[in-house]
Amino acid sequence: MSRSYGNILKCESHPYAPLIEDHRAGDMVCTECGLVVGDRIIDVSSEWRTFANSEKESTDMCRVGAAMDPNNEGDLSTSIGRATGSAGFDENGKPIYRTKNVESSADKARRMATREIMEMAERLSVDKSIVNTAQYIYSNVQKNKLIKGRSNNAIIAACMYIACNNESVPRTFKEICAVSNSSKKDIGRCFKMIKKEVETNYTSTTPVDLVTRFCSKLNLPRPVFKLAEEIVKKATNIESINGRSPTSVASAAIYIAAEVTSNSRSFEDISKICGAAVTTIKQIYKTMQNNVTMLLPQEYRNALKASN
Repeated sequence: MSRSYGNILKCESHPYAPLIEDHRAGDMVCTECGLVVGDRIIDVSSEWRTFANSEKESTDMCRVGAAMDPNNEGDLSTSIGRATGSAGFDENGKPIYRTKNVESSADKARRMATREIMEMAERLSVDKSIVNTAQYIYSNVQKNKLIKGRSNNAIIAACMYIACNNESVPRTFKEICAVSNSSKKDIGRCFKMIKKEVETNYTSTTPVDLVTRFCSKLNLPRPVFKLAEEIVKKATNIESINGRSPTSVASAAIYIAAEVTSNSRSFEDISKICGAAVTTIKQIYKTMQNNVTMLLPQEYRNALKASN
């Protein structure tokens, strides 16, 4: 038995006996009877330090583990080491076979999803924050069993699509489809189900969100970026364009902006980079051409007419 008076620890049997602090175990021990008076005490002594010129040691002296994974729900798994010596054999001398690792199906699915998300992020050239967001969304989907009967690859791809949008670096369905093993149709279905059930910061992608990246891939100068952005912003007021695919609208705007600034690119080149069909880009381009007075500043209008 022990008592604590305020912040003072004392052994009830030997109140005047000095206590010894076991730094590694975090215990306060009575020197008379060996009773552990206090436990789980924080060790405030300095940590081990590692120097570049010090001798190489295989043991990491740091007393803290790896950073906690916010997507790990705390499920426990058991790892059983390989038996050595006589412990590895039964009474008849036959080897004992044990399961080396006991892992729940949820943990396995989460681990595989994490690996796939990281691979997709690398191919899409996006940073760690998007990986974390995609993992968080996938964890919610899995924990709440929101989607059943769908390909896990499609679910992961949909989580990545939403994560990219949440972090303001949107990617199109075609771009996500290109780095996953799922069809655009399957990803789209999973996306709709996740968006409906999981609380996210998702907002619809607009053509403006795509212009800068597409122009960069087409090696177009900055003035084209700015002009294309102005065009797509104004184009939303045209009834026949509003509601069309952001990728297609951005593609047509880039075509016009490049044309009037003497940085022209072909419909085929833009289609290849942006992912919109050539016929669709041409349709929207014609509509924009008919509304050139609204979309283009005066100094560029004649240039567009001259190019046709």
